[in-house]
Amino acid sequence: MATLTTDEVDARLGEHGGWARRGDEISKQYRFDDFRRAMAFVNRVADEANALDHHPDITIQYNRVTMMLSTHSEGGVTEKDFALATKIDAAAGQ
Repeated sequence: MATLTTDEVDARLGEHGGWARRGDEISKQYRFDDFRRAMAFVNRVADEANALDHHPDITIQYNRVTMMLSTHSEGGVTEKDFALATKIDAAAGQ
């Protein structure tokens, strides 16, 4: 799977509200009412990521969860990252 060009990533980001390009990855931060809800979200994402065999980098800070996606084996952002971004947004109820 080939990495997407900067223009392709930017175009795809227009279809995924709240996601931003940061170097060789895309990321988005989610906020929840409390830690328990944040962790429930992370667990839903874990199930989706395993199903796609594509795993995000995740930072959890109490009620804030940041998802960072990059296809490490390709050295950048691919369609696989946007497929997972769609699943992550769905897990967040967005």
